[in-house]
Amino acid sequence: MTGNSIKIRFFRKHIPAFDCLPGCHDCCGPVTTSPEEMARLPVKSDAQHDAAFAELNCVYLGKNGCEVYAERPLICRLFGTTPKLVCPHGKRPEAMIAPEVELQIELYMKSTRQVLV
Repeated sequence: MTGNSIKIRFFRKHIPAFDCLPGCHDCCGPVTTSPEEMARLPVKSDAQHDAAFAELNCVYLGKNGCEVYAERPLICRLFGTTPKLVCPHGKRPEAMIAPEVELQIELYMKSTRQVLV
């Protein structure tokens, strides 16, 4: 297991979970992620990426929501858990992400090459 994989595992454990508004996918637009996270996701064709991007959607957003929810990138997990990425419907966990963990995630994202999902 690589150092980045260990960091990703740590971050996932420390990002608080909460219930989204059923059927809402307002935060499921094009995002960037690290190559380590992207490697966990199924490969999509260029045509699928182009179609999703044309609609300003994530390529992994299906009819019933996120098709890769268990493996979704850190940026997707952060939506609604920090004042920097608020849910447009006011959903949030009881306690927001710890500021020191959020800072560590920001530093991780700045230090890794990010690719468009």
